[in-house]
Amino acid sequence: MTLPQKVFSLIQYPLPHHAISRLTGYFARSEVPWLKNALIKMFIKRFNVDMSQALEPDPTAYANFNAFFTRVLKADARPLGEGILSPTDGSLSRHGRLEKGQLVQAKGHLYSAQSLLGGDAALAHEFMNGSFATVYLSPRDYHRVHMPMTGTLREMIYVPGRIFSVNKATASYVPNLFARNERLVCIFDSPHGSFAMVLVGAMVVAAIETVWSGQVTPLAGVPQRTRFDQPITLERGEEMGLFKLGSTVVMCFANPVTFEDYPPETMVSMGQTLGDFSRNLDVVQP
Repeated sequence: MTLPQKVFSLIQYPLPHHAISRLTGYFARSEVPWLKNALIKMFIKRFNVDMSQALEPDPTAYANFNAFFTRVLKADARPLGEGILSPTDGSLSRHGRLEKGQLVQAKGHLYSAQSLLGGDAALAHEFMNGSFATVYLSPRDYHRVHMPMTGTLREMIYVPGRIFSVNKATASYVPNLFARNERLVCIFDSPHGSFAMVLVGAMVVAAIETVWSGQVTPLAGVPQRTRFDQPITLERGEEMGLFKLGSTVVMCFANPVTFEDYPPETMVSMGQTLGDFSRNLDVVQP
C-alpha cells in the first residue's frame, strides 16, 4: 500500500464519522432546486454516470440527490444470469471459502463471521465451512441491492459501529473493517441452506433501507434484533434494499459455493453470475 493510502486510512480514526455522514445526509435530502441539481450534475461529471440506463434519464427530474442516487433502472438494464447472482453493481473484492469461520478482507487481513454477524456464536457456526463474497459498490453505478438467490427472511440484526470509508486503502489497513462499521445483517433460509446478506455502512452513507422495513439506519447506536414470524420470501433478483450513498454487501453462504474464476477486484453488475452450488459434492441439504 502506498504512503498516501496509509495516511488516508490513519486520519479516519479521529474523525467524527457519524456527524459527517448525518451532515451529508442533510444535503442529500435537500429539495432546493439549485442545490440538488448542482450536486447531481457534479456527481454525474465526476463519476461519468451513464444516465441512459436510468428509467428517468433527466437528472433535473429527481426530487433530491438521494432520489437520483437510488435511481431505478430500465427493466432490461440488468439481465439475470444463472446460479447465484451479484446483488449489486461494484467490485467483487474478495470471494471464496470460509476457513474455520474466517473471511478474507484483503491480502493478509482476515476477520471472523462471528464478529461480522454481530457476535452470535450459534449463528456464525452455520457458516463455519461455507463460502463468502464481498461486493464494494462503485459510486457511478446502480445502488439498489437485490437477492442473489431466492430466500425467506428469518431475522434482521442491526449492529452499531464506526463508519470508516470503505475502499481498497481502508480494507488493506483498517483491521476488521466490515466488522467495525455499522451494518445490517439479514439472515435468509433457502433450499440450499441459510445465507446472510450484510449491508455495511460507511462514511457519508446516510441510511440503509430494506423493502420490508423501510429506512433502518441510522439508529441511536443500540443493537436491535428482529425476528419474522410471518414469512417474507423474496425471489432471486428481486430488490431487497438500498444504500443512500454506497458501501458494501458481504454475503455468507452456509454451504460451499463454486465461484466463477474471477480475480479479486473484478467489476460486476447486478444480476451477473457469481457461481453456483451444483458442482459441490459436499452440499448439505436441509
